[in-house]
Amino acid sequence: MGRLVAEPVAGDNALAMSVGELAFKLKRMVEGEFGHVRLRGEISGWKRVASGHCYMALKDDQAVIDGVIWKGSAARLAFVPQDGVEVIATGKLTTYPGRSKYQIVIDRMELAGAGALMALLEKLKAKLGGEGLFDAGRKKPLPFMPQMIGVVTSGTGAVIRDILHRLEDRCPTHVIVWPVKVQGEGSAAEIAAAVRGFDAIAPGGPVPRPDLVIVARGGGSVEDLWSFNEEVVVRAVAACSIPIISAVGHETDTTLCDYAADLRAPTPTAAAEIAVPVLADLRLTIDSHRNRTERCARRYVERGRERLDALARHLPKRDQLLGPQRQRADDAGQRLDRGLERRLTLARGSLDRSGAALRPATLERKLEGARARLDATWRLVQSLNPDAILDRGYARVTSRAPGGTTLASSAAARAAGALTLHFRDGMVDATVDGGDSEVAARPKPVSRPTPSAAPSAASGAAPRQPTLF
Repeated sequence: MGRLVAEPVAGDNALAMSVGELAFKLKRMVEGEFGHVRLRGEISGWKRVASGHCYMALKDDQAVIDGVIWKGSAARLAFVPQDGVEVIATGKLTTYPGRSKYQIVIDRMELAGAGALMALLEKLKAKLGGEGLFDAGRKKPLPFMPQMIGVVTSGTGAVIRDILHRLEDRCPTHVIVWPVKVQGEGSAAEIAAAVRGFDAIAPGGPVPRPDLVIVARGGGSVEDLWSFNEEVVVRAVAACSIPIISAVGHETDTTLCDYAADLRAPTPTAAAEIAVPVLADLRLTIDSHRNRTERCARRYVERGRERLDALARHLPKRDQLLGPQRQRADDAGQRLDRGLERRLTLARGSLDRSGAALRPATLERKLEGARARLDATWRLVQSLNPDAILDRGYARVTSRAPGGTTLASSAAARAAGALTLHFRDGMVDATVDGGDSEVAARPKPVSRPTPSAAPSAASGAAPRQPTLF
C-alpha cells in the first residue's frame, strides 16, 4: 500500500538514484555500446545557428533521431544539406541529458547515392530558378571581339592550354587566368571568389578589366563537377556584370552554373571558339565588302555615264547653241575695231594741236611777255623799298630791341630809349638823353646790303630778289 514517506524495505538493497545519475549512466551505456555508427535517413528540420553548429533530424518511415554537426565538421561538408535529401551520416551516438533524448553527433555526411544527389540538385535548381537567376531576359550579349578575356579554371590542367591554343589559332587575344581549385573541399568558394574578383576590377586600372569571362573545367562525374552546382557559385555567376561563358565538363554534362551563365559551351575548347571570331574569316569578309563596295561604285559611275549620254543625245548641237553668241561676238569685234580707229584719229588730232602750240615762235612770244611782267614787278618792288630814300639824305630810325621796328614819332623814340639810325652807307646806334629829344649817336659799322639791279633777260641765272624791309 502507498506510504507517505519513503522508508527502507526489508530485502530491497537498491538505492534511489538521482535523475542526473541515471541520465549519465544511460549516456555512458549508449556511447559504450554505439560508439561509432552510420545512419541512412532523410534530413528534416535542417538549420544552421549563429555559432556555426548545425542541427537536424534524420528520419525514415519508422523512426526519428536528432542529429548535430559541430562547426568544424560542418565546414568540411561537400554539399549544402537541405530538407528532404537522403543522406548517410557517420558519427557517434550519445544522449543529451538536458532533454532526455538520444542523438547522433555527425562527423561526416554524404548523399545516399546518385538518386539523392540528383534530388538535391533538383531542389536547388527549383529554388534558384524561382528567384529568377536562370531567366533568359537577364542574359547579357557577348562582345563580338573581346580585347581581354578572363578565365576561371585550374592553373595546371589541360583546360587552360586548350583554351589558349584555340584562341591563338582563331584570333590572338589577351587572356588573364585566375587559377582555382575545380573540385574538392573549398573549390566552390574559390570559384565564386574568382568570378567576383573579375567583376570588381575597375576599368582603366593597373589590371585590365576583362570584356568576357570563361568559367571552365574538364569532364568528370557528377561528384567531380558538384562545385559548379553550389549555390555560392551560381549566385556569383548570376550577379556578375561581365558576360560569362560556362564551359564545365563535356557536352553531356550540365551544371547549375550553365543555367546562370549568359551562354553555355559544350566544352572549354568550344568556349574559346564562341568567345572570338576567326581572324581569317574576318579578313575574307572585309575583302568581300571592299570588292562589293568597289563594284557598286563602278556600277554607279557607269549608270551615271549612261544617263549622261542619254541626256546628251537629246540636247541641241553645239553649233546651234553657240551660233548666236558667235555672231554677236563678231559684231562686237567689228564695232571695237571701228571704235579704236576713231579714238586713234581723235588722239592724233589733239596731238597735232598741242604740237602746234609748242612751236619756237610761239614760245618766244610767251617768254617776252613773261619777261616784261617780271620787269614791271621789280620796278614796283624798288619803288616800295623803304631804304630807297636813304640815298637822298634821309635816315630810318628803329629801336634796338630784338626784332626792332621802325619808329615814326618822337614819343616812340623816347619810349624806346636805345635807337638805331639807318643811313645809306651803314647804321649808327643812339640813345635818347632827355626830354628835349637830345640824341647821342655812336657809329655802328654794320653794312647794309644794297639792292641789286633788276634781273636782266640776257642773264643766264635767275636774279636774287632783296628783302623789302
